[in-house]
Amino acid sequence: MTEKQKTDGRSEGRVYLIGAGPGDPRLISLRGKNLLEEADVVVYDRLLSERLLEYVKTGAEKIYVGKSSGGHTLGQKEINSLLVSLAKKGKVVVRLKGGDPFVFGRGGEEVIELAEAGVAFEVVPGITAATGAGAYAGIPLTHRGLSGAVAFVTGHNAADKDSEPDWGALGRWKGTLVFYMTVANMEEICRKLIASGLRPSTPAAVVENGTKPKQRVLVGNVENIALKSQRQSIVPPSLLIVGEVVRLREDAGWYEKLPLHAKRVVVTRPAKQAEGMADMVSDLGGEPVLMPSMKITRPTCIEPLKSALRGIERFDGVVFTSKNAVDSFFHFLFGEGSDSRALKGVLTFAVGSQTARRLRGYGIRADLTAETYTTEGLVERLGDWGGLNGARLLCPRSNIAPPDLIELLRAQGACVEQVEAYSVERDNTNYEEVQKLLENDELDCLTFTSSSTVENFFAAITPESVRGGGVVVASIGPRTTKTLQELNLPVHVEAKEHSATGLLWAIVAYFRAEHR
Repeated sequence: MTEKQKTDGRSEGRVYLIGAGPGDPRLISLRGKNLLEEADVVVYDRLLSERLLEYVKTGAEKIYVGKSSGGHTLGQKEINSLLVSLAKKGKVVVRLKGGDPFVFGRGGEEVIELAEAGVAFEVVPGITAATGAGAYAGIPLTHRGLSGAVAFVTGHNAADKDSEPDWGALGRWKGTLVFYMTVANMEEICRKLIASGLRPSTPAAVVENGTKPKQRVLVGNVENIALKSQRQSIVPPSLLIVGEVVRLREDAGWYEKLPLHAKRVVVTRPAKQAEGMADMVSDLGGEPVLMPSMKITRPTCIEPLKSALRGIERFDGVVFTSKNAVDSFFHFLFGEGSDSRALKGVLTFAVGSQTARRLRGYGIRADLTAETYTTEGLVERLGDWGGLNGARLLCPRSNIAPPDLIELLRAQGACVEQVEAYSVERDNTNYEEVQKLLENDELDCLTFTSSSTVENFFAAITPESVRGGGVVVASIGPRTTKTLQELNLPVHVEAKEHSATGLLWAIVAYFRAEHR
């Protein structure tokens, strides 16, 4: 039950028609994302990013009702009946649709059916394909002096005499024309526009996979754009933009200039950490492929950590080697009824800038940060700090952390107590898709952010799929590189800054150098 239902007294089901946008999953509205997180059932369409379904809560039902020119999972009447049926059972239903539900999305048909059945509903607008693809293609749909009006037209009806548009009006149109669903009828659309008085030299552009990493933009004019599209094998989903504004693309185009445009990048981090790195890949124009090779869980034995927290004042310092260690430490510290003030008088040491940043989120500024993500780097900095002989150090770590840090610290005279702060388990969700993409040479880069991600990834994926292939292997630092090399795997990229951000910029530098 949503918060709205709780406050207005409703106990029956409700349907939310949500526009997911034209392709880039980050273009969904905040309202849409929040409702996805509350839904009992999500009824979703074709061409939506699978990443949107990650917002759906555990246990919610997901029903695919996608349509394509080759066939429909369910007909529109069946979808309408399904929505009514689910709502009548008291479910909170999200009907997730591409683009905007009320712009060639058949959302009107669905809400009329719901209204007639007495089912409560809400429509959450989305970014429609025309505005989304236009923006990502660098084609403003309106522009002072060029276009003061925009017309959206369905391309499906171009050859249908019973429902075709007013071609005479479109031929005289002084603004921008945007035709949806045009691939099959593009030649007919252009022929009728010219026959209705539109100049054959009027600029035109086709945008394929708008707002997605595989977006392609083809520019021509009304007379030749259909032939150009055929020669370039343009496929759905695509739309046709006609008008003088197309000329602006040369200066306003930006998306294809992003450094990782059209690159498929595999993210192997744990699911809870993968989203941030996936967003960075998208920000750089790439397509993130998620394969979390491990998952973070509670410690297998909690008491040693709790005991250390209860006596935290007996330590001179706490050594944090990862963000996960920081999060788990404070989770259990708060669980003991304490807070960050318990660390008063206790020094904090962080491996890497990301770990130090996570500490600041809990109100703690690290007394020392080893910028290089290596145990040697930390021990060297600790030595500079004033010597380790006799220092009492607590190291909250994972259950699979290698022993070298502890050995190096003890060799310097430190008294070290290591406790398990979190457990790392193998995950390998989505490995079948990744294996298939590798075999078909459809991946551009594999990213590894720890030795554990390497070991768990290649426990599911055959190393032979990578050796000698065209995929770039990228490592976050020396230890991860060593683990890859022990598997006789090539390492094309190693980050100088040992963080997810540093790794991605190292990948950008590699691809830029490759294309010089």
